[in-house]
Amino acid sequence: MAVEVIGGLWTGSLALLADAAHMLTDAGGLALALIAIRFAERAATPQKTYGYVRMEVLSALTNAVVLLLLTIYIFYEAYKRFLNPPEILGGPMLAVAVVGLAVNLISMKLLSAGSSESLNVKGAYFEVLSDMLGSLGVIVAAGVVMLTGWTLADPIIGAGIGLFIIPRTWILLKQAIHILMEGTPPEVDIALLERKLLDLPGVTAVHDLHVWTITSGIDAISCHLVVADMAQAQATLLSAQDAMKTGFGLTHATIQIEDQILREAEGELRL
Repeated sequence: MAVEVIGGLWTGSLALLADAAHMLTDAGGLALALIAIRFAERAATPQKTYGYVRMEVLSALTNAVVLLLLTIYIFYEAYKRFLNPPEILGGPMLAVAVVGLAVNLISMKLLSAGSSESLNVKGAYFEVLSDMLGSLGVIVAAGVVMLTGWTLADPIIGAGIGLFIIPRTWILLKQAIHILMEGTPPEVDIALLERKLLDLPGVTAVHDLHVWTITSGIDAISCHLVVADMAQAQATLLSAQDAMKTGFGLTHATIQIEDQILREAEGELRL
């Protein structure tokens, strides 16, 4: 990152400075990821019964917001350079970009294994991936400047790096907000889940059904099942927990069994 900042200021390259800014964001994102992992290892307390596992979601949200703000700045700088193209040194720009590409490829290799299991690591992986493509873009821009002298290639590539960030960052932002809003996990069909519960022997109604994500890899469900025969309550509870685990991967289940007769009586009292 330091080399790219110095190289960007020396050569006048916006693409290099944009790639350096990405690396700065990566460093911050990885620091947040490490903090989140350390907090997640802490034991639960009476005040925080889930512990600190959601720190990774907050970390991912912070990464997404910073990246979007960074993209706005890149677009602003590209606009200024379109109006007044600066002189750019193509050779040094190319050398620095190659170094940046090598660093990004190493970082991607280190993060690839955990990116499919953790939203936190996924956010860091996407940042490094965008950096890697940014480095390739800088190499292309440097080649154009060296071969043709067309310096507008640099702000074009810089703006292109910014455009590349937006879709992936937006997806990460939506995922983090969805979890914080207690949204239903995208892989869970809530209508199908409710039908599965209603199909259990003795179940006459399902209400107060909620499915949400606590953090990456930990989904939870809570619901009330109304049964016709309370003598079968234990069997119904076991069947419901098994259906949630085998059919939907929901192992963190809180299920309350209610007596249909008592529920109907309560309804009549309210009337």
